[in-house]
Amino acid sequence: QVQLTESGGGLVQAGGSLRLSCAAFAHTFSRYGMSWFRQAPGAEREFVAGIGWTDNQYFGDSVKGRFTISRDNSKNTVYLQMNSLKPEDTATYYCAADFLGDGSAGRKYQYWGQGTQVTVSS
Repeated sequence: QVQLTESGGGLVQAGGSLRLSCAAFAHTFSRYGMSWFRQAPGAEREFVAGIGWTDNQYFGDSVKGRFTISRDNSKNTVYLQMNSLKPEDTATYYCAADFLGDGSAGRKYQYWGQGTQVTVSS
């Protein structure tokens, strides 16, 4: 069983930055692919970024060059650094875990967090 807790969301002006954190309660965190998804009201869930258990990384087209993802296995935490934020980045951001996953969008993620709200004002 893996428990995921997101934090770091909030209200920021366009052009600003936020760093989201996802703390995992898991005995073998280092063997999980970890990803971030987001969902805006009325929209489908969208893949944002992922980092595999072997540290390969993937990014959604809409965030490439603006967002970075990293993980600290000693802290059981994955981070999403979001720069140059745009109003269209407004959404609830969810962390997800996939055992032995590569962090890509098409994987079936077994565990999900409750989400953290990000609001970008224009």
